[in-house]
Amino acid sequence: MKSTATVLVYSDNANTREQVRLATGRRPAADVPRVEFIECATQAAVLKELEHGGVDVCVLDGEAVPAGGMGVCRQIKDEVFRAPPVLLLIGRPQDAWLATWSRAEAAVTLPVDPVEFADSLAALLRRRLTATS
Repeated sequence: MKSTATVLVYSDNANTREQVRLATGRRPAADVPRVEFIECATQAAVLKELEHGGVDVCVLDGEAVPAGGMGVCRQIKDEVFRAPPVLLLIGRPQDAWLATWSRAEAAVTLPVDPVEFADSLAALLRRRLTATS
């Protein structure tokens, strides 16, 4: 197992990025590696980081402005070779269909519920790290 996993967090809101970091802690579950974060506040920064490679999971804020996480997710799935799985933060449970449209692998509602978020992130990390090993 890798010693660390890299999680890219995209939101124009520093408080949302902090919620993600706090909900994750050092690791979202005992059976996954420790997490290192890359924080991005713009769509351009997300795409630049993904060009470098090494991102295991993306957490995208569907409520981000001006580029929402759903559109960014769809762009990633269309344009990035072997795109990492995406956990989408959505404003309302009714927006889950938009998460499906964006091709996100998972979605949780804002504000971040630490247990639900950690479970979803850990599941995506397990799947990603198993697929790449």
